[in-house]
Amino acid sequence: MDIRKAMTKDVLFFDGGMGTMIQNAGLKAGEQPEIYNIKHPEIIKSIHRAYLDVGVDIITTNTFGANEYKLKGTGYTVEDIIDRGVSLAREVSGNRWVALDVGPIGQLMEPSGTLSFDETYRIVARQVKAGEKAGADLVIIETIADLYEMKAAILAVKENSSLPVFSTLTYDGNGRTMMGTDPMTAVNVLEGLGVDALGVNCSLGPKELLSIVEELLKHAQVPVIVQPNAGLPRLEDGKTFFDTDAEEFAGYGKRMVEMGVRIIGGCCGTTPEYIKKLIEGVRSVRPNDFIANSHRDTAVSSPSNTITFGDGIKIIGGRINPSTDRSIEKALLEEDYDEIISEAIEQRMAGVDIIAINVGMEKSEIHKPDILSKAVKELQGMVNTPLMIDSPDPDAIEAAVRIYNGKPLIKGVNGERESMESIFPIAKKYGACVIGQTARGEGVPQGADERLEIAESILAMAARYGIPREDIIIDPQPTDIFMNSVMEEETIKAISEIKTRLGLKTVLDIGGGSSKMMDLDKEQVRQFLIETIEAGLDSIIMDPFDEDMMEIIEPYR
Repeated sequence: MDIRKAMTKDVLFFDGGMGTMIQNAGLKAGEQPEIYNIKHPEIIKSIHRAYLDVGVDIITTNTFGANEYKLKGTGYTVEDIIDRGVSLAREVSGNRWVALDVGPIGQLMEPSGTLSFDETYRIVARQVKAGEKAGADLVIIETIADLYEMKAAILAVKENSSLPVFSTLTYDGNGRTMMGTDPMTAVNVLEGLGVDALGVNCSLGPKELLSIVEELLKHAQVPVIVQPNAGLPRLEDGKTFFDTDAEEFAGYGKRMVEMGVRIIGGCCGTTPEYIKKLIEGVRSVRPNDFIANSHRDTAVSSPSNTITFGDGIKIIGGRINPSTDRSIEKALLEEDYDEIISEAIEQRMAGVDIIAINVGMEKSEIHKPDILSKAVKELQGMVNTPLMIDSPDPDAIEAAVRIYNGKPLIKGVNGERESMESIFPIAKKYGACVIGQTARGEGVPQGADERLEIAESILAMAARYGIPREDIIIDPQPTDIFMNSVMEEETIKAISEIKTRLGLKTVLDIGGGSSKMMDLDKEQVRQFLIETIEAGLDSIIMDPFDEDMMEIIEPYR
């Protein structure tokens, strides 16, 4: 049976610790565990057999550190170690699945370190190609503390193989990874990237992971995998011991499965005895339906911050736009990203939830795709606010979304088929939310019914690409909203219809319109915005330094 189907029907069991088992078999300090694949193959096969004998469904190859950084100086190539590691597991696996184990590269990524996104991708792609060629059934990317490294690794698997991909991050006691990612953000980003299962491994003991597992299950729409350590480690007489025995480990494992976990195993300190007790304790348990227990949100994320639409009005800061600000245009032309960063920081301090970045100007040098990517890269290294990426150029959008660390919001779709066909494949591949504007070639429809019809067509096309409806946000009035009372009434009606009939989140772009407020009747503007919010408006693209506008919106945030 295909593992993707199997894990929706039954609880699947991974093996336990590999590294600690090799240490118990005589691994010397400073020696690379992965070279045992070649120097001591019988030891590796005996570890696999021990786990298979207690009934596991999946065994993990001894390739955790089989990347070119960690193998440097060993005399062996990535391909040598991975080919042998997969072959050893394959020799003894029988009808059980073999998972290619991909661990962290061991270098910090930019901006904290020097390892680039593209280099990370290349390193993992090399491992994955070797693993699939050797006969692995799936890939597990594990013990990752940096969501950005995980994104590069997932893309490397999906673009260089046909293998299912499982991804597990490692969390600290504060409920976040070392780089600050919380479980909700992890789910939001990783599901968008199309992983087949996600969860947590290593980190802590099973007791300490319960709250993290609960949060993962609250949001996940794919199977959740958990591989805890055998409790917390302590050092005695130069040896490492763990404070959770096999019985206690199995008890917590059973509790996790009852909560909805579908794939479970062990990590550091766990042995075949731990996994045996775990299987014995869990086999009779019927897990809860993890999808029934979870909820899919309309949400965008930076690596450490998720913004959910539907809980108060969200403000999208729209000031980084060269078409409305000559200083931004000048900064982008000169690639002066300090100016862009300063603007983003000031908007964040002003209270925006999401920062829009638009570098697209037709007939300008800053229309080049790489300028948007560079700006996104600089911004995400300095602010933890999620980004909205806006450009008339699909190539620029894809380049920026690819290197974005998180789940972005894309502004770039309208009711034209060509527009949707150029953007939706990008949104699907990288798991982005998309703003759909109810406009077509002839312009913005006057009536609410026409706008609803365009919104329906956007939603239908998104579904054809496999994009969840929660990832679509509709802008029912993509032009100057303060035109006349009829247009305002139709906009309010369109928001209400889109919310009640389609159940979609909505946004109004008044980034340019708000600057004209001084020429308008303030009470009229106030009343219009209040009515749009009461009709179901979820977010506004605007200038956060417009005090009059902020005063109107603040009570609804």
